Amino acid sequence: MNTKNRIHISIILFLSILFQFSSLSANPEEQRPPTDANIFGHVIDAESGEHLPFVNLLIKGTRIGTITDATGHYILTNLPPGKHTLIAQSMGYARTEKEFEAIEDRTFEVDVKLIPTGINLDEVVLTSSPTASGFRYQPDAVFLGEKLQRRSEPSFGEMLNGQPGVAMRSFGSAPARPVIRGMDGDRILILENGERMGDISETSADHAISLDPLVASRLEVVRGPASLLYGSSALGGVINLMTTDIPDQWDRGLTGVVSGQGATMNNMGAGFGRLTYGHDTWATTARFAMRQSGNITTPEGVLPQTSMNNMDGAVGWGINRENLTGGLSLSMFNQTFEIPEEIEDEDESIEVRARRLSFQGRFGSNLNGNFFDKAQWRFNASHFFQQEIEIEYNEDGTVDEDIELEYDQYALSSTLTLQHKPRGIFARGAMGLSFLGQTLDVGGDEAYTPGERRFSIAAFTFQEVPLSNMLRLQFGVRLDFQNSKALSNVMFPNIDLTRNKMNYSGSVGLNYRPIEGLEIGGQFARSHRNPMVEELFADGAHLGAGVYEIGNPDLKDEIGHGGDLFLRYKRGIVELELATFVNDFANYIVFQPTGLVDDNSGYPVFEYMEGSAILYGGEFSAALQLAPGVTFQTGVDLVQGRRTFDDAPNENLPFIPPVRFNNQIEYDFERAWVGANLMMVTKQDKVAPDEDITDGYTLLGFQAGYRLNFNGRHVLILRVENALDNKYRDHLSRIEDRNFVMPGRNISLAYRWFF
Repeated sequence: MNTKNRIHISIILFLSILFQFSSLSANPEEQRPPTDANIFGHVIDAESGEHLPFVNLLIKGTRIGTITDATGHYILTNLPPGKHTLIAQSMGYARTEKEFEAIEDRTFEVDVKLIPTGINLDEVVLTSSPTASGFRYQPDAVFLGEKLQRRSEPSFGEMLNGQPGVAMRSFGSAPARPVIRGMDGDRILILENGERMGDISETSADHAISLDPLVASRLEVVRGPASLLYGSSALGGVINLMTTDIPDQWDRGLTGVVSGQGATMNNMGAGFGRLTYGHDTWATTARFAMRQSGNITTPEGVLPQTSMNNMDGAVGWGINRENLTGGLSLSMFNQTFEIPEEIEDEDESIEVRARRLSFQGRFGSNLNGNFFDKAQWRFNASHFFQQEIEIEYNEDGTVDEDIELEYDQYALSSTLTLQHKPRGIFARGAMGLSFLGQTLDVGGDEAYTPGERRFSIAAFTFQEVPLSNMLRLQFGVRLDFQNSKALSNVMFPNIDLTRNKMNYSGSVGLNYRPIEGLEIGGQFARSHRNPMVEELFADGAHLGAGVYEIGNPDLKDEIGHGGDLFLRYKRGIVELELATFVNDFANYIVFQPTGLVDDNSGYPVFEYMEGSAILYGGEFSAALQLAPGVTFQTGVDLVQGRRTFDDAPNENLPFIPPVRFNNQIEYDFERAWVGANLMMVTKQDKVAPDEDITDGYTLLGFQAGYRLNFNGRHVLILRVENALDNKYRDHLSRIEDRNFVMPGRNISLAYRWFF
């Protein structure tokens, strides 16, 4: 039986089991003796008087429940005679309890009014739901506030490394990028405020994300395919970096935040400041961030050519009126960092210089239509420019600089989303249009690809159907059209190739909440990815990456069929989450070493090849409150990746993270906290042909923090990483041959003041 058939059988089995649960939970009266003790009524908004559809209703202390229909009405029959309490719950409203008495052979009306509270978005991952319904169909996570501050690092890859299912592609601190379930690069989509950033961080290991981590006010991670909402490049997951450059909430008058950070491992210093002035219906804001660091220090000494320098600034304006919210922002990012590629030659170095200018907007409005009642339009127009420069230090003290590679890209990413009212069997849903256009010119002495002009337009829908007060169905479909054209340059003067592709994505998921605190979710999805210009047309030495790349213009779109299943339990002193996944890919593109060496550059030759592949694995995490303020957390994640062949033995995929175990204990006594963490990483010997094996290692760390409320809120965080100064090599390191160990002991101090 082949992999795709196994996945299809699993889908049918999973849906059958959960629909059986649906029939049990939707019709509990069939399991109760007939008493003809009934109640009916409607649930309304206490302020507007509007009838509320799909509100969860439950008889306290029992499993008897239902949901209101699309008109806000309900009925419960054959109740046990006696006094009961009816519980009503809905996203954006305070939980309400109402007492009543059920009498045999009698029917009473019990109406409920719910008080609006607004939706608490702290736990709702907006990236995975355009309606913010709060129901989850695949594992996700959100970081904000102090939880985000504690993870402050020079790059987003380092910030998220160690989270369930998330590792880091390392090539020095600056270009470190998140890896989700063994997939990185163009298979993981990095967004800024819900739209594509317009940089080129996904194209190569030596390219960085063009945003300083200090700027982010909220960070969301979705593990698993998300092509339904975001199209190509979301096969493995999505990371949404959210800022407040467009203010969405503010206090009247002047408020702000100031922070600073320092680290010993690379003599890093960083600072950030933001000021916001709020009026009744509008606000303006401005921010500036700066970061500078030297070379990374390892247990074996200094790792040359790993320094970095960032500057990041923005101004923004926001509006919040009765029927219009949103605003505009203008941001600038400038970065210079070194690449550890010419380490053995002290007279040469490679430096990457990048800048990005971004103009973003977001506007939302309430509509008066009978079907659509909310609309939101987002856009991000950007200009990105990057040079990879080879620097030679001559004996006479002069310095020669050669621009080996240059990227110049203009991009526009935009999405229009319309939300519709609950209708019939459907809860609130969304329909939308998205557009992506970009023009990339590639130049320099060693331009190894042509440029590219690409645009795509897509239409999508996201729908939810409450099947009972415990079970909810989600489904959606997306149609994408993409046109791409190769652009000639000095190295590719005669290229004239055009691709037109129509593709579709879709998903179906279930969310089941049988008891309070327990949530089970699953999703099966079809996703796709369009090949990048490097994969199609590369033919030359890539200076920054240290390889000779060969593309293939006949590569097809990657197609993925995958399933996610998770269980989350949170009750009292215990919190658990278990997630599993399997993804089967057709036309999976692999950056494969050929075993050859290019004579002119001396770089190893890599070729882009396609074939079938499967990735599978899972994550487990648990948190237990041992005593008041004392919490113990543990977790493990694993992923396996294989190329599959019909007529040859299967091969391991390259750059697959090893199994990791995480343990952490913390004592939080309100004003301060102290803690320790232990990460154990196993040996990775399931490697691709010509890929190096890496040994396992253990890292010990400590953390302490202090909170002070005086003229605002102050937070001070002290961390010690790799406290034992252990030598280890990261399997995802892209430094040639992985001959250099990772950073040694690091002591960092961070301070943030909110006023």
